[in-house]
Amino acid sequence: MLGIMETDRLLLRRWQESDAEALYKYAKDPEIGPAAGWPPHTSVEDSLNVIRKVFSSPETYAVVLKETGEPVGSIGLLFGKDSHVAGILPNEVEIGYWIGKPYWGRGLIPEAVRRLLHRCFTDLDIKTVWGAYYDGNTKSRRVMDKCGFRFHHTAESKTSPLGDVRTELFMRIMKEEWEENQV
Repeated sequence: MLGIMETDRLLLRRWQESDAEALYKYAKDPEIGPAAGWPPHTSVEDSLNVIRKVFSSPETYAVVLKETGEPVGSIGLLFGKDSHVAGILPNEVEIGYWIGKPYWGRGLIPEAVRRLLHRCFTDLDIKTVWGAYYDGNTKSRRVMDKCGFRFHHTAESKTSPLGDVRTELFMRIMKEEWEENQV
């Protein structure tokens, strides 16, 4: 686990309990969580529990605006059984991310994804990074497209964490592909 990663406009750092109000401010929006398969947060206490139980995972980061110091989203890696990718190998991970609605369309999440890909391929000895999104979540797909991911496969009739049945699409980027794009 790294301390803080930096991009032009962002800091990626560990979530802190003091971030609960900022997390709630964005994660309560019904357009955020359900698109990714999780329920909107219902209170600051709910957000605090997510920080303690979910965002405490290794390689999970608050997406913080340098300009304001406010966490406005989250990005992280899912390893092994925590991943949605069936048959994921030990040297593979799944990336997940979201950002508050006021920051959509500004290129912030692609900036964060590129930084985390750099960490995966240069520090963590990862060979493949997977991304998954539910059919209809075009914003998530666009992030992956911008970051060099390529479509891999579709899984029909997947039950989301919300209990509904959806189609999930999987994309990936391999280390060699990433390295080609770094020139």
